[in-house]
Amino acid sequence: MSREVQVRFCESLGVRFPGATHLVVLAQTEAEGRQMLAELTLFLKTTLQLTVHPAKSKVVPTNECEFLGFTLKGTKIRWTDKVYQEFKRRIRELTGRSWGVSMKYRLQKLAQYVRGWMNYFGISQFYSPIQDIDNWIRRRIRMCYWKQWRRIKTKIRKLKELGLPEHFAVINAVSSKSYWHLAKTPGTNAAMSNRWLEEQGLVNVKALWCKIQGYS
Repeated sequence: MSREVQVRFCESLGVRFPGATHLVVLAQTEAEGRQMLAELTLFLKTTLQLTVHPAKSKVVPTNECEFLGFTLKGTKIRWTDKVYQEFKRRIRELTGRSWGVSMKYRLQKLAQYVRGWMNYFGISQFYSPIQDIDNWIRRRIRMCYWKQWRRIKTKIRKLKELGLPEHFAVINAVSSKSYWHLAKTPGTNAAMSNRWLEEQGLVNVKALWCKIQGYS
């Protein structure tokens, strides 16, 4: 339905939804859904004399219905794949190693985006990707630190400062492997631990999700 249809229809029922752009009506069966769609369409066209867009009005199973970035899988609400892919695209931008900003600024912008995204989409009951998101973001941030340190001497010094024994610090620092590969080595993970990353300002997606879900 168009925005005009939704607003005027809601007003006719004595309620107001400023800025509404979508309307979802749930039915128990497909037959009931088609009947309700026909009745609503007739009401809107004849009583309110409004135009209903057929392409935007349809009857589908709940798991195929997308509403404001969400869908239903069984009885649980989840974010859509399209929304998730856009989230990952934006994270790649904020954690791109070619973005020439300080790590402090990068982590601030990343935290702003992730918190905002989770405040909206965190009502999703889909836990499965949460831990993977955290692991993926941490690896990308470690990659950014590797790129920022650049020189071998700097890498060795930084790793030693983070508690990595000199022998392992040298092995990691002189490696010719890619930043992405080195971001997942045991030495890198031990030095730039999850706790250390959070102390630098990296947000914990799992913690945000659990808070929104009401878990301790």
